[in-house]
Amino acid sequence: MSPRDFSVVVCVYTEERWEDILEAVASVRAQSLPARETLLVVDHNPALLRRLAGEYAQRPEVRVLANAGPRGLSAGRNTGIAAARGAIVAFLDDDAVAEPDWLRHFDKGYDDPEVMAVGGRTLPSWASGRRPLWFPEEFDWVVGCTYLGLPRGTVRVRNVLGGNASFRRTAFDAAGGFATGIGRDGDKRPLGGEETELCIRLSRALPHAVLLIDDRAVIRHKVPRVRERFGYFRTRTYAEGLSKALVARSVGADKGLESERRYTTRVLPAGVLRGARDFLLGRPGGAGRAGAVLAGVLTAAAGYAVGSVRVRRDGASFDVPAIEQAGAVEEVR
Repeated sequence: MSPRDFSVVVCVYTEERWEDILEAVASVRAQSLPARETLLVVDHNPALLRRLAGEYAQRPEVRVLANAGPRGLSAGRNTGIAAARGAIVAFLDDDAVAEPDWLRHFDKGYDDPEVMAVGGRTLPSWASGRRPLWFPEEFDWVVGCTYLGLPRGTVRVRNVLGGNASFRRTAFDAAGGFATGIGRDGDKRPLGGEETELCIRLSRALPHAVLLIDDRAVIRHKVPRVRERFGYFRTRTYAEGLSKALVARSVGADKGLESERRYTTRVLPAGVLRGARDFLLGRPGGAGRAGAVLAGVLTAAAGYAVGSVRVRRDGASFDVPAIEQAGAVEEVR
């Protein structure tokens, strides 16, 4: 096995994204550095499982698997990791399309043996054709994309973002898999934070580990119209606060909120001032962007406060699973 074999994991859960799933897989198959395999992990949806197994029956490089754990994105990713045959495991959202050199740029990061994870840059593809005028770039994480305030180039980071990321397979042997009980679970509230918790845990298990973002490793993430609305923005920022309370419980508030403190005290005030300036200059959307930044801060803070109370009262319900040996998950054909 080549030391640079890539297994790409795409977690899927609904037939409503059928065309998106096919496009995501096609973008992996079109990479300038070919992946060894694409693993489609289906989250407790037998009809979708059968349909995908039929679709890729003649494509041995595309393997279709059923989520072997509880419902949710974390368990789906862990299923893919357990089945992966490559030395590097990359993750791509089911509603995203990778640029042709995506894996090649990931690959360059692993020239350094201390690098255990490499993430990339995620750009929004708005269903309406353009960014809503009120939507601040500082909050692009709300729609699963790289936000204004992250450093550019190839830089060390605390954590990579899960929908556009790669890890050495050995990272999971050292730190365990993605924690279940954190992150998305089907149609429930749009939680997150599972990749942050994993990356902090990985850095503790391997103190010399290096985690990078290379913004040349680009994917384009589709943003449906429902997520262009302020109602979703408010729901997602509140859910992020809930998630951060769980992460802080797991890894401690010092590390769990380290990047968030810098973001809140430096990036967001600049965003408010930029929006106010645009308003005073008569530029469209300036007041809306400044207001959205303030609203996002308040709803995230409210979510964190509620989440912290719940964690203290009920305890945290997440679990960190050990990852099985590669190939232990049964493939559907």
